[in-house]
Amino acid sequence: MTGAEKSEIKDYQALKKRNIVVLALLGIILMMAMLLSLRAGSSDLSMGDIVKAIGGQSTKQNNMVMWNIRLPRILTAVLSGVGLGVTGAVLQGILKNPLADTTTLGISQGAGFGAAFAIIVLGAGVQGSSAANMSFNNPYLITICAFGGSISASVMILVLSRFRRITPEAMVLCGVALSAMFTGATTLLQYFADDVQLASVVFWTFGDLGRTGWKEVRIIAVVVVITLVYFLFNRWHYNAMESGEQTAASLGVNVARSRIINMLVCALTAAVIVSFIGIINFIGLVAPHIMRRFLGNNYCWLLPASAMAGAVLLLLGDVLARVIIAPVVLPIGAITSFLGAPLFLYLLFKGGTKQ
Repeated sequence: MTGAEKSEIKDYQALKKRNIVVLALLGIILMMAMLLSLRAGSSDLSMGDIVKAIGGQSTKQNNMVMWNIRLPRILTAVLSGVGLGVTGAVLQGILKNPLADTTTLGISQGAGFGAAFAIIVLGAGVQGSSAANMSFNNPYLITICAFGGSISASVMILVLSRFRRITPEAMVLCGVALSAMFTGATTLLQYFADDVQLASVVFWTFGDLGRTGWKEVRIIAVVVVITLVYFLFNRWHYNAMESGEQTAASLGVNVARSRIINMLVCALTAAVIVSFIGIINFIGLVAPHIMRRFLGNNYCWLLPASAMAGAVLLLLGDVLARVIIAPVVLPIGAITSFLGAPLFLYLLFKGGTKQ
């Protein structure tokens, strides 16, 4: 073994150790954010009360607050952040576009239109005579319609990219156009809706992690876990595509089929998350870029890091939404936009991502 080879092996081992440290720190930050979220809320629970409530040994009220409100909310934030973060990383890779995300490509807006169509036209899940007591009791129909809307946006992007040969920059403009189209269509639906339906759509669009129960958490968990496993299984395909389509094809990757399948998987994941918690902006856009500055473009490390970073960002955003003007809970979509937009601009002006 030559000296150059030994040096390369040593550098790789050092890089691997550093990446493991970054992932470990992310895990610690995520655990701290979860503990912070357990403390946040109108019910002032100490750490002792929290431990007892998790074990079901506290008072009936504390147990109910922990198991019916806080734990489902935290798990929803973590799972949704994981799903949005990892889909953003995959979309940016397969489309060769650093601005690719379910929001910037119009996929979330398409899902939002589908959900609004289900609520207003099909009457899915709207209960109550006023906005104060309305609820969504049929999330499955909303999910199906949201999935159909996101798929339509994905298909449009795939058709344009494959047959019109548009550039990555133009892809973002197509996403802006699709976002405007779906937003306009949603506005038209709202114009013909009654007061309860309009309030329901507006409330849904705000984004709310507190509307999910254990049933919804299980659905999101199944979809996100399957998606994450699929992405991790195909991590070497993304690394190959990062080097160019010709290089990937020479390594045995069917680029066209892989792009279509991954777009559909991303659309399904975004549709399920959006249908339950509303539109959440910038998580899938910012989380991968933050991690690229520390880990580079190796998807073996970038995928789990983006997943954890997305969970941390969404969880911390939810904590801020609950404590800024407590006991009022601000819309999580607004919080992520306020935090994500300046952070993304900072990353852009800082000089791109680490290669």
